[in-house]
Amino acid sequence: MQRSSRRKFLASLLGTLGAAAVGIATYPVFKYLAPSRSDERGGKVTIPRAQVGVGQARFFQFQGHPAVVLQRGPGVFAAFSAICTHLGCIVKWVPEKGEFLCPCHAGRFSSDGKVLGGPPPKPLPSIPVAISGENLLIG
Repeated sequence: MQRSSRRKFLASLLGTLGAAAVGIATYPVFKYLAPSRSDERGGKVTIPRAQVGVGQARFFQFQGHPAVVLQRGPGVFAAFSAICTHLGCIVKWVPEKGEFLCPCHAGRFSSDGKVLGGPPPKPLPSIPVAISGENLLIG
């Protein structure tokens, strides 16, 4: 009688742990496939122009995702998603080369977001930038 109750206990314990493992494994897939929440859409980000020097980039969050604004030349600003179009890694700005680099698979993007080399299939998505006094309005 005692052996049977041990077996039932172990079987239920293993079943519970297995169900928990399946739930933990499928949650990231669900989050990836689920559409973004509506409160992450829209809105603008304000960044002081002084924080973005010529040839420099500043990373920030836009609609819940990493983004970057760059001053390509005096008074010429551009903003892009900072997510590589290959596998979703976050790109880095390399000021010495004047280009973005994806550290995961060596994807390279120009200062205007176009693919220069590597596996990325598309350019970085651009984000509208407007100058308002001493601030940049992004979005």
